Amino acid sequence: MSDISREKTSTAQVPPQTRGKERTAGAHAARDTGGREQGQGAEVTGWVGWVLFAAMMMIMVGAFQAIAGLTALFNSGYYVVAEENLVVNVDFTAWGWTHLALGAVAVAAGIGLLAGQTWARVVGITMAVVSAIVNLAFLPAYPFWSMIVITLDVFVIYAIAMHGKEVRSV
Repeated sequence: MSDISREKTSTAQVPPQTRGKERTAGAHAARDTGGREQGQGAEVTGWVGWVLFAAMMMIMVGAFQAIAGLTALFNSGYYVVAEENLVVNVDFTAWGWTHLALGAVAVAAGIGLLAGQTWARVVGITMAVVSAIVNLAFLPAYPFWSMIVITLDVFVIYAIAMHGKEVRSV
């Protein structure tokens, strides 16, 4: 049998709309699923946007925490109440370093969460809980700011806990 007749026989078995694509179909399927076979990994839903939102919020809240920390370190007179009127009786220098450290870890976890890292999910939820507690204690010194950060922390916890594994599938 000649090469021409073999090709005619093989193309006759392939529907017209897919002729010429059968050789590359497997490569496209592997590329579209990130190199995994169909059916593996978490199914991606519209909720993955919440996780990306949480990652961006972690980066943003981390930056806010760092700014609040630097403010406490360099300008302690900026806050509404004096150090002795805080829920936890520590000076603003200690609060400044606490906020600065929380901010740096939150930014790192947010970047890791964008990359779909499991460690970032654990660290992200832990940091959001710690951040909410620290800001609850910091509430008398800067009420409006603390309430905003606590609210953002709650959104971050929900998004990561419910849909964090979907980012790996994107």
